[in-house]
Amino acid sequence: MENFDQIELDILNKLKNINDRSSLDLFKTEVFGKKGSITELFKKIVSLDQNKKKDYAAKLNELKQKVEKTIKTRFIEFDQVEINKKLKSEKIDVTLPGRAFFSGKIHPVSQVIDEVTSIFSEIGFSVEEGPDVENEYYNFSALNTPKNHPARDMHDTFYLDHSKELLLRTHTSPVQIRTMLNSKPPFKIIAPGRTYRCDSDQTHAPMFHQLEGLHIDKNINMGHLKGCLYYFVKKFFEIDKVKIRFRPSHFPFTEPSAEVDIGYRIQDGKIKIGEGDKWLEILGCGMVHPKVLKNVKVNPKEYQGYAFGVGIDRLAMLKYGINDLRAFFESDIRWLEFYGFDPLDVPTNYRGLSR
Repeated sequence: MENFDQIELDILNKLKNINDRSSLDLFKTEVFGKKGSITELFKKIVSLDQNKKKDYAAKLNELKQKVEKTIKTRFIEFDQVEINKKLKSEKIDVTLPGRAFFSGKIHPVSQVIDEVTSIFSEIGFSVEEGPDVENEYYNFSALNTPKNHPARDMHDTFYLDHSKELLLRTHTSPVQIRTMLNSKPPFKIIAPGRTYRCDSDQTHAPMFHQLEGLHIDKNINMGHLKGCLYYFVKKFFEIDKVKIRFRPSHFPFTEPSAEVDIGYRIQDGKIKIGEGDKWLEILGCGMVHPKVLKNVKVNPKEYQGYAFGVGIDRLAMLKYGINDLRAFFESDIRWLEFYGFDPLDVPTNYRGLSR
């Protein structure tokens, strides 16, 4: 049998001579590590006679507990010494002025993307994304846009090579094509993102934001499209009763096609959305053209659907009273401080339509 009293005395004597935390860490490993002195004693239990094991194990456990308690006490002592040193050497002058804290603002475009995404997610739409650099097929041909269509001209599209195969996408509709090619119907998606066109004035920018919507299923008709957009407009502009009209139009990827106008009036120099006898165009829409469905291997006799596209920047301008699109991209911190949103406190109807 081991002389546990002597082993304990030897360990405690060594502990008394340790004067820093790192040395204590090393000593703890020497005692309780894989090859530590107490660990080796536990390994001997297996080789003992049955009638000696109980007494040996009881004494060894008692020794282990005493040593662990002593080491823990020494760790606390070293920590307390370190804390006392810091308290003496690191003093805080509470009379100094506090550091200035500047919180960031959420850009109106980011805010509107979040609002619109939330509204459509409530009625079952999921979000899909695609690349900003597209090829001609996804951006034009698959969407039934003929070779001689004006949208393909150099003055409207940013082409990235002489062959006109690569370009900056002119709308987010290519995301619809990619989604339909990669999966099977039904589809119910929205695709927000950046788009690019050669245009720049008070209401147009070379880079702007669009949101495309697509719903493909069996027995979908114009009634579903009107109901979806009416719900969206009411929710986004927070108006219970809103005037909307669908005006016949033409897009190569939808048939029939329509422009959606919203009623408004001017009161005290401010736009009042949803009422009055004036009309403002806000988006384009229509039933997906059968040729587009064929291009993505969807049978148009079995599936139908609608699509729509809306300018996110224009929505932000209308809802939050911003009168110049170019200001969105000028990186003026004063403008963002005025029109931006607090990230932790964004009210439902921030600033309303008064600006």
